[in-house]
Amino acid sequence: MFPEFGQVTLILSLLLAILLAVVPLVGSLTGRDSLQAFARPLATGQFVFVAIAFAILTRAFLIDDFSVAYVANNSNSLMPWYYKFSAVWGGHEGSLLLWILMLAGWTLAVAIFSRRLPSVMVSQVLSVMGMVSIGFLLFILLTSNPFDRILPNVPADGADLNPLLQDFGLIVHPPLLYMGYVGFSVAFAFAIAALINGRLDAAWARWSRPWTTVAWAFLSLGIALGSWWAYYELGWGGWWFWDPVENASLLPWIAGTALMHSLAVTEKRGVFKSWTVLLAILTFSLSLLGAFLVRSGVLTSVHSFAADPTRGAFLLGLLAITVVASLTLYAFRAPVVHTRVRFGSLSREVFLLLNNVFLMAAMLLVLVGTVFPLIASYYELGDVSVGEPFFNLTFSPLAVAVGLLLGAGIFSRWKRTDGGFLARKLLWPAAVSLVVAAAVMVAMGGFKPWAFAGVLSAAWVAVATFQDLWLRSDSRHGRWHGLKRQSRSFYGMVLGHLGLAMVIAGASVASNYGIERNLRMSPGDQTEVGGYEFRFAGVGERQGANFTAQVGRFEVTLDGRYVTTLYPERRRYLVQGNVMTEAGIDPGLIRDLFVALAEPVGENGWAVRVQYKPLVRWLWLGALVMAIGGFLAIADRRYRIRETSASRVKQSPESSSSSTGRPAEAGA
Repeated sequence: MFPEFGQVTLILSLLLAILLAVVPLVGSLTGRDSLQAFARPLATGQFVFVAIAFAILTRAFLIDDFSVAYVANNSNSLMPWYYKFSAVWGGHEGSLLLWILMLAGWTLAVAIFSRRLPSVMVSQVLSVMGMVSIGFLLFILLTSNPFDRILPNVPADGADLNPLLQDFGLIVHPPLLYMGYVGFSVAFAFAIAALINGRLDAAWARWSRPWTTVAWAFLSLGIALGSWWAYYELGWGGWWFWDPVENASLLPWIAGTALMHSLAVTEKRGVFKSWTVLLAILTFSLSLLGAFLVRSGVLTSVHSFAADPTRGAFLLGLLAITVVASLTLYAFRAPVVHTRVRFGSLSREVFLLLNNVFLMAAMLLVLVGTVFPLIASYYELGDVSVGEPFFNLTFSPLAVAVGLLLGAGIFSRWKRTDGGFLARKLLWPAAVSLVVAAAVMVAMGGFKPWAFAGVLSAAWVAVATFQDLWLRSDSRHGRWHGLKRQSRSFYGMVLGHLGLAMVIAGASVASNYGIERNLRMSPGDQTEVGGYEFRFAGVGERQGANFTAQVGRFEVTLDGRYVTTLYPERRRYLVQGNVMTEAGIDPGLIRDLFVALAEPVGENGWAVRVQYKPLVRWLWLGALVMAIGGFLAIADRRYRIRETSASRVKQSPESSSSSTGRPAEAGA
């Protein structure tokens, strides 16, 4: 009975989404406040019914209701309860329901936290989000029902969850990733609403910025957790493999980064309006493209969800409708937005524009490298493989260039910047960065061009950021008073830039100076990696909840001094007999020591992977710092200030199109 009720709640959610898409929009276009007033109750009702459906599916997993096909295919009675809970989104149908729950949650959040916005704008934003909900609710009801029954032959036990997913990473990684993916729908909805009513002004950018920033922060955390999960779970010791599904999450992150900075320029100076709207459309479209790649079966990946062409066709159609409809509206409405704001060639506007250009170039390279093999396969052009060498060769220079531009742009000023002033400000960061990069090369034991460029870029960003912080803290009341008077959004920017510097430094050093050895070792053997001695002491066994494991024991020393003991595992899961590797890792801020135990070789030997990873933790710590910076930025008080009575006056498309940078600055 409960699964059938879950199906009913999804149908009710669809009906409410249809009403949400139509009624408030009609009210906003006709000026009828009574119809606009339905927006928030409809958004609330939609969320409630989707949440009930999700709770019902969760209950089915926790009580081992194997009469539900999705539960039977993705769970087992031997699994611990927390893995049963995370198994709710461990397959296609449940992960799609989680996506829809996140979308309904974001819609509810806009309804709750936008009471200070004009009712016309809120109605249109919620209406657009209702349209997006219609597409995904139809998708799950028509092609991916999580409540289908197995009748009459109900299995006694389930087929088990993929052992790769029986990990803490599954509990936190997909929800955070989806919060980012789906969160960009809010920025998309604000952009479409702004095109509809012609309000492309500083106020619109200010409304959009916190939603965009928080979605970007969640996506940053989700990507970082996925990278960390792959690092310790798969036994490969890598942190990024340019897998198509990894790329699917990186694409909207890059576009979202460009969108955040473009919104800042639009809010502060009233320029880049059309470009900002286009970025909002592009970012959400890339999120939908990611959903298509993961769920269509067009690619093979260790973490793709589905291989059903019908589902892929539905998602492709949804993506096409979204892109065509939004770009058509953009084509008609964006040209009427004119901006007469001038700025110099060394202004902050130019640096932010160049950064956006480089970010878009990086995004296009990743996009082409990801989809070109699919296009070649579809048109029978032969098997085309685009792998890690291509991405490293093309993406790395752009990442370094973004860092260098960022460091220079920190000291630029709005409108115009004197070249001599900028050169003097950048002299100290340039000198320190060169010294730091050279010192790292010496410490690592050799010069490598891309490592030097990456460390130089990272140090450049970090030193420039700290110097800017030092200069801003100058106050006649003391440095502490100067620091306290800075806004939260400023400190969010500082943390975002420092986090990016950490990621660039970690990626550059770990990629160029990491050491990996694949060996055949028997108990008693030892090997040296990165100056550390690894001694294979032997193999034991342990019993898990639903697996048995062979546990290796490796004693690590440095110059004869004991460092740690690592215990890598080779697990065999009882239900399907799958074998998985759990790496033994000694983490550190400066380096990681990594050992993975593979299959037995010969009578008493084992295939072993031993790695030394310098600065690899900086990748995930940097992403965490960036995300904290994003959350801190949205706490800025200016996002909670009520609009003035003048700014609440509804602007016509003509007044918006004739606006200049002067009122935009005042609005910011």
